[in-house]
Amino acid sequence: MRLVLLLALAVALPASAQSLKEWKGGAAPALELEDADGAMHRLVDYRGKVVLVNFWATWCEPCREEMPGMEALRSSLQARPFVVLAVNVGEGARAARAFRDKASLRFPLLLDRDMKTTRAWGARVLPASFVVGPDGRIRYSGYGAIDWTAAEVKSAIERLMP
Repeated sequence: MRLVLLLALAVALPASAQSLKEWKGGAAPALELEDADGAMHRLVDYRGKVVLVNFWATWCEPCREEMPGMEALRSSLQARPFVVLAVNVGEGARAARAFRDKASLRFPLLLDRDMKTTRAWGARVLPASFVVGPDGRIRYSGYGAIDWTAAEVKSAIERLMP
């Protein structure tokens, strides 16, 4: 039922790019998930870096549309303390790997098969994005597709970097 609700909300979102909003909710919830290749990722291991945590699914059109922009942002900040963790909601490793390979993504695709992490983060709409500062606190959030190549988005992320 929850997956159906997420699907309905994702389809209902406007196709235009959304913007990042300042977050006032404090520290990020725990995140500890395996990626599509079986490696474990823990948000706490990325302390000292800015982390873009994105919740997505292969069936979500806005999710698929924003992924190339996330890859472009990751690539442009490659030498900086920045990482993208894309959390696939409710799907398996095979679907995530197939999408990663087709889209030429070079950031980890984490698997939240039981959707516990998605619920803990309050990602009720897909795509949902959270920018976590080097101190582990969420600084920005965004619901719906974001143009990750936009100058104001990149600038907001760079301002968080040590």
